[in-house]
Amino acid sequence: MSSFEKIALFIDGSNLHATSKALGFDIDYRRLLSEFHGRGVLLRAFYYTTVIEDQEYSSIRPLIDWLDYNGYTVVTKLTKEFVDATTGRRKVKGSMDVELAVKAMELAEHVDQIVLFSGDGDFRSLVEAVQGRGVRVTVVSTLATQPPMVADELRRQADIFIDLAELKPRVGRDPAERPGSREMRQQPLQFTARGAINRGDRVE
Repeated sequence: MSSFEKIALFIDGSNLHATSKALGFDIDYRRLLSEFHGRGVLLRAFYYTTVIEDQEYSSIRPLIDWLDYNGYTVVTKLTKEFVDATTGRRKVKGSMDVELAVKAMELAEHVDQIVLFSGDGDFRSLVEAVQGRGVRVTVVSTLATQPPMVADELRRQADIFIDLAELKPRVGRDPAERPGSREMRQQPLQFTARGAINRGDRVE
C-alpha cells in the first residue's frame, strides 16, 4: 500500500461496537485513527450512529463528542424507540446505511481506497458500485465469532478483508480500561489531514 494513497474510513458505529464487544475488547479510537493515518493519506474518518429520540441521556453521547473533537466526522440520526406489538419487546427503528452509502459514492472520486468498518451484507452493492469507480474497498469485521459478524457476500465482494481480531493489538483496549470523562476532555488529537480534499468539490 502506497504511503501516498488517499484513504477514507467509513465506520458503521453500532456494527463495529457489536463486533468488538463480541471479540471481548473496546476500540481505542485514537489508536485506530493513528493506525490508518500511517497507511496512507487519511482524508476523512466518518463515524455513523443513531441516537434515540427523546432520550434524556445517551451513553454514546460522550463518545460522539470526543470523536467530533478528535479527527472524526460524526454523522448522527435520531431514531424512534417503540414496542413490537407481536413480541412486546422494545425496538429501535432507524439505520444509517443510506447516509453512509450516499457519502461513500460522493467521495469515491477523491480517494484510492475506502475502508468500511461493517459486516452488514446490505453494503455489498455499495462496495461493488464504489469498485466500479476504480476505488479499492477494504472491509473490517470478523470471522472469529460464531456465527461470523461479517456477511459472506460482503467479504467476497471486498478487495481486502481485515479481521478485527487481528487489529486488536493495535487498536484495541480492554473494557476494564475504558476511559472516564476526564480522558474524553483531553486535548484534541492533531489531525491535519481533515481538510486535505482541495479539488473545489464539496464533500461534506
